[in-house]
Amino acid sequence: MNPYKSVLSLLLIGISLTATAQKENNLIKRVIEKFFSSSADSSRGPSFMLLPALAYAQETGLELGVASTYNFYMDRTDLQSKTSNIMLIATVTTEKQKKINITSDLWTKGNEYHILTDIRLRDWPFNFYGIGNDTWKADEDYLEQKLYRFKIDVEKKMAPRLYVGINANYDNFKFQDVETGGIFESENIYGKTGGQFLALGVSALYDTRDVTTFTTKGFYGRAKYAYAPNFFGKDNYKGSQLEVDIRGYYPFSQKVSIATQGLYRGTYGQNVPFYAMRDLGGDMSMRGYYLGRYKDNNYLTAQTELRYRFLPRFGVTGLLGTGSTFSEEHKIRLVPSYGAGIRYFFSLEHSSSIRLDYAFGEKRAGEKRQSGFYLSVSEAF
Repeated sequence: MNPYKSVLSLLLIGISLTATAQKENNLIKRVIEKFFSSSADSSRGPSFMLLPALAYAQETGLELGVASTYNFYMDRTDLQSKTSNIMLIATVTTEKQKKINITSDLWTKGNEYHILTDIRLRDWPFNFYGIGNDTWKADEDYLEQKLYRFKIDVEKKMAPRLYVGINANYDNFKFQDVETGGIFESENIYGKTGGQFLALGVSALYDTRDVTTFTTKGFYGRAKYAYAPNFFGKDNYKGSQLEVDIRGYYPFSQKVSIATQGLYRGTYGQNVPFYAMRDLGGDMSMRGYYLGRYKDNNYLTAQTELRYRFLPRFGVTGLLGTGSTFSEEHKIRLVPSYGAGIRYFFSLEHSSSIRLDYAFGEKRAGEKRQSGFYLSVSEAF
């Protein structure tokens, strides 16, 4: 073999490997700069985040899916424009169960209109524990559920920071009791096979928040009322719904702030079906409890978070709360919620974060302490 050709080949291979390494190093450098840079994008452009979802449970099998959020300004030239966002969660399981949630929080040009939408399509099981705030893990009853939800709220600015609007909400439920002989067969539970309702209403919002995604200063107060007429007859839900959401945000410094929320949700009517009742738990309020572990006509909670954003891209949170479901039959029994979390801000322009929380609830006699891990692409409140 010609030694000069061998040397030339080695040189070419070396140049190729060097170029490849440089490309890889450049790619790694760009990735590091993208995810860890403390510099915000000055173009006021949109941001997008996609997270894979992977889980396993005995009742669903292997669950695969995605969670994503898209943040943007309706008017990039207006420095007062609030961040709008669209969120998608879509998963399927090996047991052929599926769910799709598409929600949005939109602010039009000049923040003249505030529009909220919620579309949910679910063929998904859940655990039912009974009605009231004194239910037990031993009574857990496995139900199949199908849900179709279409919801929209449109509010117009009537004065600086003040919005008034209208809303519509259509829900359609179907249920199947998989395990006979359980608590779901109790006589005081209405709407066992499902039902539907269309609720129409009004709302008012007063909003002084500095930003809508990771708020550190300002006030948010929203009241919403809706009425569901007897459009569909039979045993479908007919009655009123009320929600009051009050939030305050107080900065101690540029890095430390405290966020507080008081939330009330109520459902009124004669023989309210269980699917129209209010649930305690989940990833937004009273973290640490399975959503629906306590269920009743009314739900009241207060929660607070101490937020420390020690770097532009990273923060930590301590959370504390209490709440209860209640009705005339079941008096208020406040239970605790506490835990901590980590924040990664994937968009500095929009202060958009990935949220990882672990929270604890109460420990009932003879049961393990209730707890939960939460991964989300938005703040709880």
